[in-house]
Amino acid sequence: MNLKLILAFFFCLTIVFAKSQPAQADHEKVEGGELTIQPITHATLVLSYNKKNIYVDPTGGIDAFKGFGAPDIIMITDIHGDHFDTATIEAINSTDALLIVPQAVADKLPATVNKEKVVILKNGDKTLPAGISITAIPMYNLPEAPDARHTKGRGNGYILGIGGKNIYISGDTEDIPEMRALKNIDIAFICMNLPYTMDATQAAQGVLAFKPKVVYPYHYRGQDVNTFKSLVNAGDKNIEVRLRNWYPGSK
Repeated sequence: MNLKLILAFFFCLTIVFAKSQPAQADHEKVEGGELTIQPITHATLVLSYNKKNIYVDPTGGIDAFKGFGAPDIIMITDIHGDHFDTATIEAINSTDALLIVPQAVADKLPATVNKEKVVILKNGDKTLPAGISITAIPMYNLPEAPDARHTKGRGNGYILGIGGKNIYISGDTEDIPEMRALKNIDIAFICMNLPYTMDATQAAQGVLAFKPKVVYPYHYRGQDVNTFKSLVNAGDKNIEVRLRNWYPGSK
């Protein structure tokens, strides 16, 4: 084979491989050490603290988590496939991983999952695994309706207390009163994805109501996150908006 063709092949292979890699991790100083925030894709992320790995809505199969430690806690927000992927759970799960899920997800877990390691939380419930506080809060569409894509009480948003920091994971929701009423949130992950949740404008309005110190737009396919950032900072310049690539391989 021509040397130029060989070099071109490996150059293209390198580009494809690089584009498939997840976004660079962020590191937050917290009490007792450091919190690592690793975007994976769409609504999937990994939080690491004190040698504990928390996988949030893991999707993408085992390949999406190459290089990461095994999960100690797996958190699922809802039953839809972009949040709850049984094949990925089976691929990454270990006998030691604790699953934090709403009842609707628990009802659909594969038989291979150790049910003794499943903690079912309904909206308002709390648990404290490995010194990490986890509170389930509502996530749903407005106006409330029986045929809404996300009905109140089926899924969970979560507030995590890690090293003195409060972290809000919205799951699939609109800017519901429960979101707007949040207090003392240090880091927030806010969804936006029509017609399933909300657009960038509605998401920004919700964020400006509860004023987290740092906000990550995620689950944002089809939305302009730069518009979201502009709207948030026009309303409150002290909120740090972190734009990360949650869609590896996209431009």
